[in-house]
Amino acid sequence: MKIALQLLSLLSLTLFVGLATAQEPISPNGKRVLFLGDSITHAGGYVAVLEAGLRLKDPKAQLEFLNLGLPSETVSGLSEPGHAGGAFPRPDLHERLNRILAQTKPDLVIACYGMNDGIYYPLGEDRFEKFKDGMERLHIAVEKSGAKIIHLTPAFFDALPIKDRLLPAGRDEYRQPFEGYDDVLTEYSKWLLSKQKQGWVVLDVHDAMKSAVLKGREINPAFTFAGDGVHPNMEGQLVVAEPLAAYWGMDLSAVQKLENGKALLDLVSKKQTIQKLAWLTATKHVRPGIPAGLPIEQADRQVAELNQQIEALHASK
Repeated sequence: MKIALQLLSLLSLTLFVGLATAQEPISPNGKRVLFLGDSITHAGGYVAVLEAGLRLKDPKAQLEFLNLGLPSETVSGLSEPGHAGGAFPRPDLHERLNRILAQTKPDLVIACYGMNDGIYYPLGEDRFEKFKDGMERLHIAVEKSGAKIIHLTPAFFDALPIKDRLLPAGRDEYRQPFEGYDDVLTEYSKWLLSKQKQGWVVLDVHDAMKSAVLKGREINPAFTFAGDGVHPNMEGQLVVAEPLAAYWGMDLSAVQKLENGKALLDLVSKKQTIQKLAWLTATKHVRPGIPAGLPIEQADRQVAELNQQIEALHASK
């Protein structure tokens, strides 16, 4: 954890300098903020630590975070042969997007896609175009709904811990990841960042994670956030959160240093999980294997109780 905090301090400074000349940040205060993404978002670590940090910064902040990340999902609509052992294809965000926007009525959407969109193949123009088209459609749909959107570049694919499972270039089919898959995500990230010229708000999670991993390997050559190459642990989730934290002027290390910081984070995580499963069920996702959530009204009652506990925790500081 000490290494993670050191990396966060370094990243915060770098990101602050990079964002200093950006347009006025879109504040989450007073807003319903909807998070969309794949399993990295669904895991919820970065979403929870961001809410905890905002509440620590301003205990009276009026905001609501809804995490509707869905494992395996793409924005491109693509799926590789044999996904999930052939049990089901990857879900396509656009199958559920209109239902989500209509039912949740967000003020702000945070979207993090890309890891699954290249379906773990080498860079291919057709797949790349599907990713671009899916992102454009997402952006248009969110703006048409009246909400604003912040895009996050894809997370870092770490080949090192799974190097014995990777496949070289030149295959017709990849049922295990291509060894250079992070180069694909780098290209996807560059394209997303290029949309800043058109006024898109795009924050660079990919570079933040890659830089943190390489920095960690200066101390420990085997350092990684993701033992399976894809899904970051909590330290990695903190780094996923950092570009947004810097954008919103937050110090995430303060949550980790706070005496009751873990209790605060646990309460926020519990609350977000209840909301996540309730809203995933209510908006009728089609991915197998996701536990059913409570009816929204019942979930809201539990969330209200947890919010009271969160406020009491702040009052006891």
